[in-house]
Amino acid sequence: MKKTARAKKPAWLERLAAFAERSELSRILYSFRREFAYALGFTALINLLMLTPTLYMLQVFDRVMMSRNEFTLYAVTLMLFFFLGVMSFSEWVRSRLLVRLGVRLDMRLNPRVFGAAFEMLDRGRESGRLFGSMARLRQFLTGAGLFAILDAPWTPAYILVLFLLHPLLGALAIVFCLILGAAAYISGLVMEEPLETAVETAGMESRHLESRLRHAAAVEAMGMLENIRGMWWRSHLAALAQGRRGLDAQTRMQSITTFMRLMQQSMTLAAGAVLAAQGEISPGAMIAANALMTRATFPLDALMKAWKDVVAAKKAFLELEAALAAHPVRAMAAAATHAPGAALRLKHVTVNVAGRERAVLDDVSLRIPAGSALGVRGPSGSGKSTLARALLGILPDMQGIVLFDRAPLRDLTRTEAGGWVGYLPQDVELFDGTIAENVARFGKLDSALVIEACQQAGVHEMILRFSRGYDTPIGVGGSFLSGGQRQRIGLARALYGNPRLVVLDEPNANLDDAGDRALLQAVIALKERGVTLVLISHRPRIMAAMDSILVMEEGRALRLEPPPSVDKTADDAMAAVMPVQSVQA
Repeated sequence: MKKTARAKKPAWLERLAAFAERSELSRILYSFRREFAYALGFTALINLLMLTPTLYMLQVFDRVMMSRNEFTLYAVTLMLFFFLGVMSFSEWVRSRLLVRLGVRLDMRLNPRVFGAAFEMLDRGRESGRLFGSMARLRQFLTGAGLFAILDAPWTPAYILVLFLLHPLLGALAIVFCLILGAAAYISGLVMEEPLETAVETAGMESRHLESRLRHAAAVEAMGMLENIRGMWWRSHLAALAQGRRGLDAQTRMQSITTFMRLMQQSMTLAAGAVLAAQGEISPGAMIAANALMTRATFPLDALMKAWKDVVAAKKAFLELEAALAAHPVRAMAAAATHAPGAALRLKHVTVNVAGRERAVLDDVSLRIPAGSALGVRGPSGSGKSTLARALLGILPDMQGIVLFDRAPLRDLTRTEAGGWVGYLPQDVELFDGTIAENVARFGKLDSALVIEACQQAGVHEMILRFSRGYDTPIGVGGSFLSGGQRQRIGLARALYGNPRLVVLDEPNANLDDAGDRALLQAVIALKERGVTLVLISHRPRIMAAMDSILVMEEGRALRLEPPPSVDKTADDAMAAVMPVQSVQA
């Protein structure tokens, strides 16, 4: 027997399968196909029951008024109440279903969008708008735009009913639908670019203003407020102009559609009156035809009114799709079975920044044995902070390899590696919360480890002098603390959990003499525990506690020097020179 050929899939099903394979975001949306199918089912029921008022009109005008039978009126009115109640309940269920779908979509997307936004921010790119795109996509699922799209396939059903009433009415409905459809298409072409530009310009204006006012104290102290206001006013005028263009295009198209809708109602009523006068339809059919015509063109009219939301949802979808594709889920590495020895090795590490001719790090190779203490010095812009970030594997665009205890650092999960690493950046970033929460890195709060880290950093007594001690809120970005206090609490955070590798970038930039002494004691304690330490500084007192000093210049590792003696000046300490090969403990 010949094998029967498999039936070819419908075109719409093939397009749906192609959409599901388009991207990660498409696959996530496709996973909610059952919910969308339920929404389509309720939409079908709603649109079928939308015929109830039309049938009611026909019964009232053509049967009740002719027979003057009140019982018939009561019966059809009760049926009307019942079906309208079912229709209202179906609309409520559909809205409730789509609201929950939006929440579930947010829960699915949130971890991925957060990870992509973090990686974009880490690479110096703007990322906050991703969360706005996710919110717009979620809101579109519950807005008028999606309802208009779901209702649009039922327009032919209403046109068919008009054809059943009279072919002229059906033909008239097709004409008006074609006119409104063309208007919707032209509306999309005319409005999409101005609306997108207006949204983009308004967002840029807000971001620029926020960045300029971030250091409000410096702006006011140096009399820059009027200059900043002038720059903002010029960008604000540009944003207003773009917004006016978008709104002008939108209101122009809405005026046209309003005119067409009123003309459609009048022309339908006129055509029905002519047909009723000629005896081809009943007076009830004339009134019902007007209601059916309005319902047939309603999705197109609603789509044009919600076109701004449709454009915003499309832009949000494309932006999220591109972000998730550019920042895929990182493969989870196998957890280490033992604590690493924290030996570090850099192999030909190079870091370039767009728009800069010279590399920030230029082919740096270095070996740092476990338990050794390496100091790093060099002029501003020599790549010291970039080297610190490269050692920690937090430069996604760098070339070369960083080995952490003989394993590539990029293969370790950040959660796994973070437990073994302490880092104090040059610009200390604390977060809104208590001192204890910041020291514990907002993980599980272990009071003993928090106190131990603060004692190692020499801030335990300082913290106890606060009215609420370790439970003292520090404000957004540590705004309730001085620069020195933020730096010392940041040091305690770096020492939390007894890490195996500690990288300190200018840890004494804001410290007083007491803080400097506490830092030196912490460094000595780290060396005694065999912690691998990398410290960037220019002060000879702290550099004297290092095993070796790496000199950086223009992104290159020039040489290793022995540490300066405590009685040497910083200039004297630069005299000793040895070639770069490795750093011995």
